[in-house]
Amino acid sequence: MIGISKLYCKTVEPSDALRYSRKSEQMPSHLLQFSEDKRPVVVWNITRRCNLKCIHCYAHAKAGKQENELSTKEGRSLIDDLAGMGVPVLLFSGGEPLMREDLAELAEYTVKKGIRAVISTNGTLIDHKTAKILKDIGLSYVGISLDGTRQVNDRFRGVDGAFDMAMKGIENCSAAGIKVGLRFTINRFNADEIPSLFDLLEEKQIPRICFYHLVYAGRGSSLVNDDVSHKETRRIVDLIMERTRDLHDRGKPKEVLTVDNHADGPYVYLRLMREDPQRAEEVLELLKMNGGNNSGRGIGCVSWDGEVHADQFWRHYSFGNVRSRPFSEIWTDTSADPLLAKLKDKKKYVKGRCAKCRWLDVCGGNFRVRAEAVTGDLWAPDPACYLTDEEIS
Repeated sequence: MIGISKLYCKTVEPSDALRYSRKSEQMPSHLLQFSEDKRPVVVWNITRRCNLKCIHCYAHAKAGKQENELSTKEGRSLIDDLAGMGVPVLLFSGGEPLMREDLAELAEYTVKKGIRAVISTNGTLIDHKTAKILKDIGLSYVGISLDGTRQVNDRFRGVDGAFDMAMKGIENCSAAGIKVGLRFTINRFNADEIPSLFDLLEEKQIPRICFYHLVYAGRGSSLVNDDVSHKETRRIVDLIMERTRDLHDRGKPKEVLTVDNHADGPYVYLRLMREDPQRAEEVLELLKMNGGNNSGRGIGCVSWDGEVHADQFWRHYSFGNVRSRPFSEIWTDTSADPLLAKLKDKKKYVKGRCAKCRWLDVCGGNFRVRAEAVTGDLWAPDPACYLTDEEIS
């Protein structure tokens, strides 16, 4: 996760993280990525059920209920365990998390246990009543997925009217006083929609947007050939930086992040070296604190059936199940699974241009799942890295 607004628009300084000794239990949420101890942010795919049919769904979500979902009681036990190990954030995802009847109960319990609770949703089920409930239980943030304007979004979501329903969900969250943001997955079919999404941020006064680079997992595996080229990725990241700076300079700042391609960090730094070398050095310090990709270390995932994964895209590989062993034990026992041990120190194992890259400490080797999907070797270079050989040497 690369904070474009934090880095490029100078809204965060290295001293901001150092003020809290880089300890996650002391840091506010917007600085957690710079923590030193990297207690994992946990994604809980609370259900596989979904009311949409998104073509790029990493979870292969389905309409029908799965019989093996963790029960409410098992969910509470999971939350107790996560609180005990100091997990700072629990992100409820799916499928569509709002299709699970006990979501509000579990989110409220999460907040009471001292964990920041957020949800990732398609937004179509958030009416006035639901928004008020989410506000009352202390939910910190609602991320709503949009992959373009009406026609493009509805094609990706597989349901006509999904855009309008999501927009209504955004309005209801805003009216209830819940911080809401957009989630946008970049691919060649919707890259031209990015300016319209920035217009939407401004028009609807939405405070945050995350631009996700495509990860080849789940139904998204079929889109490998529909990812944007390296040249186009560079153009897109430049556009995101320029539109973010424009809003900032006009006194309408937004929190803008890119996610799932840590080459964005060095790319921002290299641009700043041309524009503002002094700020570039501060950004490099922040990027080193961030540490790049944290799958299996600073982020983890629990599936609807209790399986524990390195992140939400690693569904094909499990380290264990919380029904048999607490997450805290699975996550910290590197002797039980050699892959988990390697992911916690993966810079030793990456190959090819990744192993020789001068940005390895900043990028962390980028996305191993993407490398495995394309080459069959999870330690091969990430094919989505768009930095040139000259830029990494």
